[in-house]
Amino acid sequence: INDSVAKFKQTLKENPRFLQDKVKHYFKENTHRLTLSMSPDEVYLEKQAKAEEEKLQKKIHALSDSDKKDIYEKGLELLAAQSKTQDASCLPALKVSDIEPTIPVTPVQISTAVGVPVQYCEQPTNGLVYFRAMCSLNTLPEDLRLYVPLFCSVVTKMGCGGLDYRQQSQQMELRTGGMSVSTQVVPDSTQLDMYEQGVLLSSSCLERNLPHMFHLWSDIFNNPHFDEVERLRVLVMMSAQELANGISYSGHMYAMTRAGRHLTPAGDLNETLGGMEQVKFMKRVAELSDLSQVIRTLVRIKKHLLNPDNMRCAINTTPQKMSDTAAQLESFMKDVADNRKERKPVRRAHKWVTDGKKMEQNFQPCQMKTFFQLPFPVHFISESIRTVPFSHHDYASLCILARMMTAKFLHGEIREKGGAYGGGARMGGGIQTLQTLSAFRRGVDWAKSGQFTQQDIDEAKLSVFSAVDSPVAPGVTDEMKQNHRERLFAVTHQSLVEVAERYLGVGQRTCGVAILGPENEAIKKDPSWIVKYPVCR
Repeated sequence: INDSVAKFKQTLKENPRFLQDKVKHYFKENTHRLTLSMSPDEVYLEKQAKAEEEKLQKKIHALSDSDKKDIYEKGLELLAAQSKTQDASCLPALKVSDIEPTIPVTPVQISTAVGVPVQYCEQPTNGLVYFRAMCSLNTLPEDLRLYVPLFCSVVTKMGCGGLDYRQQSQQMELRTGGMSVSTQVVPDSTQLDMYEQGVLLSSSCLERNLPHMFHLWSDIFNNPHFDEVERLRVLVMMSAQELANGISYSGHMYAMTRAGRHLTPAGDLNETLGGMEQVKFMKRVAELSDLSQVIRTLVRIKKHLLNPDNMRCAINTTPQKMSDTAAQLESFMKDVADNRKERKPVRRAHKWVTDGKKMEQNFQPCQMKTFFQLPFPVHFISESIRTVPFSHHDYASLCILARMMTAKFLHGEIREKGGAYGGGARMGGGIQTLQTLSAFRRGVDWAKSGQFTQQDIDEAKLSVFSAVDSPVAPGVTDEMKQNHRERLFAVTHQSLVEVAERYLGVGQRTCGVAILGPENEAIKKDPSWIVKYPVCR
């Protein structure tokens, strides 16, 4: 790419209006264009269902008895083929013995910049500098929590310092590889009811643009333009619409988040910050005619979050650039020092904070079944089960079991035989999630009966190791990762059967269930379900 960049720079030198000429030629004066307008039909789904039924009946009436018999027999053949164990021995495959037994240790240097903890990591970044900062939510009052995702969404898009939002956007694109702010909830690796909460600031830039990147962050910390009401209104409307539209594309994620809400404190916070509760909240905010209270709330959140006293940082860059980067970070911390103001962690009778993590002392996990009636043609279904944290000796077995249940049972039952879009099991944050209820019940029985081979176990291990060797959540040390790796190697047929019986059997588990989808009369009549109505119209 460097040759192309050099050629582009030379072309710009020879013709400073090169880009303008291209825009003029290909866009402004290009007569070959299509303008497409789409408008919604309120009875579209009813029309579609009626057309499908009419087409089906027409095809059925055209069938002779021999045609029907032929279809039935082909169906039996398909079921037999789907139920048959496939011989995968002819396929090339890794062996578990091919996996490295130890993890490579990543050397990091821990230091401080104006009192803020910093982790420096030298890497071959090809001339880039990566900056991340975690800002704790522990001092944030409870009534501001719901607004945090909105704060993250708008804080880099409102304008800052001497720049309006357009100029800010231009500078971010010119000087950086992107600047983002996002919510972060990290379950503790040793206790299910403890977690770390915060917002993650993330950006990268070329080495020569480092001062510009930190200057942009300084302006965001010191002078964000939250008072630009019309800009805020546009961003609120966009955010609310994106969340509502996203349900149909990520319905399974919303179902999983909701199902885990009442199982762990971290699950509860995830639902607040990124689940159906957040979608409903943003819909209400988008309907407000006066945003002055929202602006005041964003200012309050900024005082708690963009505060060096609540931060820790990480820098990744080349060894040659590390000292200069450290100096620039130090300068940035001095620029935002006025934001320091001691704010005590929010304490209540049932909460305490240790090492930046929050523990819910009186949290009681409970069973909860929630159905969201939404105008979709499909159901998104999730059942989540409270299990164990990352460092527990059973966690590795549950990871292997989840992967094996997905590949060797649930995929076949749900996707191949059932014709659904897909389904599976996953392990994370002390919660095991499964995405179809009746098939899951049969999957648990399958796991408890031990109807799987050593090859099935090895394939699941290989699949899990591919994820284990990818980046992990903060707070997990190299020693903890190595212990987890060794436990994965040690998983046996017996340990898988034991964890299936211990955590997944009826009577042993605490679980939450969530379904998003079209109206269901059986659920409506069942008092064990909480039914909620559309939030995305």
